Amino acid sequence: MTSLREQTVSGTFWSAVDAFLGQGITFIVGIVLARLLSPDEYGLIGILSIFIVVFNSIVDGGLSNALIRKKEITTADCNTLFYTNLLISLLLSSLLFFSAPIIARFFDESTLILLSEAMSSIIVINALSIVQNVILTKKIDFKTKAKASLFSSIISGFIGITMAYLDLGVWSLVGQQISRQLLNTILLWFLNRWTPSFIFSVTSFKEMFTFGWKIMTTTVISQTWNNLSQVVIGKCYNAFELGQYTRAQQFSSIFSVNLTTIIQRVSYPALSQIQDEDLRLKEAYRKVVKCSLFVTFLSMFSLAAIAKPLIFALIGTQWEPCIEYLRIICIFMALYPLHAINLNMLQIKGRSDLFLKLEIIKKIIAIIPLLFGLFISIKTMLFATIFTEIIAYLLNAGCSGPLINYPIREQLKDIFPSIASSTIIAVSLFFVSTININYWILLFILFIVWMVMSHFIFRIFKIKEYQEVKNIIKTFVNKISQ
Repeated sequence: MTSLREQTVSGTFWSAVDAFLGQGITFIVGIVLARLLSPDEYGLIGILSIFIVVFNSIVDGGLSNALIRKKEITTADCNTLFYTNLLISLLLSSLLFFSAPIIARFFDESTLILLSEAMSSIIVINALSIVQNVILTKKIDFKTKAKASLFSSIISGFIGITMAYLDLGVWSLVGQQISRQLLNTILLWFLNRWTPSFIFSVTSFKEMFTFGWKIMTTTVISQTWNNLSQVVIGKCYNAFELGQYTRAQQFSSIFSVNLTTIIQRVSYPALSQIQDEDLRLKEAYRKVVKCSLFVTFLSMFSLAAIAKPLIFALIGTQWEPCIEYLRIICIFMALYPLHAINLNMLQIKGRSDLFLKLEIIKKIIAIIPLLFGLFISIKTMLFATIFTEIIAYLLNAGCSGPLINYPIREQLKDIFPSIASSTIIAVSLFFVSTININYWILLFILFIVWMVMSHFIFRIFKIKEYQEVKNIIKTFVNKISQ
């Protein structure tokens, strides 16, 4: 029988393939499209993404988390989840479709009517893949998910770029997003081979809902609030500024969000299996925290340092305003995995009540940056977000830490070497990035400086996670070569 460690290593590998190849391809496609499309067109899709993300979180309803956490799932569980998700998705998709004129009037963009109607289909398509994802996640089978994600990213990218070259403008982004979700869903159904039967268990629904409604409420609050900044920018500024902001978010997400996705996908089902063994759980959890934050701080601080040459080289000078946004976003997004890991622990320990209470408190605090964005500027809003994110981390860690005797002080002690070493490397990169030469040549020089400095700084600081991550990478390379 495969051990938990072997399952986790394999799951991490394939989850990384999914995130950094599947999402990486989408990111590269985005770079091509950014050269063909205008910031205004990206801004229009940024407006619609607000509704898609929030509605998708309602469709899921936290029920999938309830099933993943459950030690044994039944056929009735899967079918109940499938029909519940499908019904809710049809209702929300219809709501978005028929609300299209209202959305267009609110943002003063008539184009949003047809765009909203087309994009509403994504909600139903996404709902059809949720049970397949739950089953594969439960088995820690991220290899199958990676195959579906990689293929759908490549084909949808080709569709999007082709539409852009045919001068279809913003519709190339719509085509890319719908085709990616549709292809991914079809492939998951084909590869996983689970099909629904006519079963609906009220008992199963009540069991999932008892745990899941708090997660759903929390997620909806979180996603709504996270996207309120886009509402503020889209309404109080214009589509151009929203496009710049959205592009900065996409650049920061390639490391922070993808890494967090990997961690959550693998650690949640894996750690749930040892949820009753506190000592073992703490050690496994501590290793996840230290390794993930080591990678995150290094990547996000470095990205902030080289933002200017990177943006100019990849997508051109028309995106110059997003450089400053990207630098600030990188700072608070470096904490994103730490938020997710601490909140994961609350779910693993069955404390969805605390999960919900924390989210409400944090969102009340998050009103402050929104007010800055509303009355002062976008940059002021982002700077204020840095401080509210620090407060949010202290709240998350303060609630999750005591559950496994891992207090804030010990967490900070564990991650401080990574913060300090990453800061030194980033400051050095920033000064090198000010050299006035060709941006592609400068990026090559920055990469060499980054490699050399990282090696020596991590040795000087004796960062154990450096060796740990190297070992993980070697394992991944061996898997690829097999």
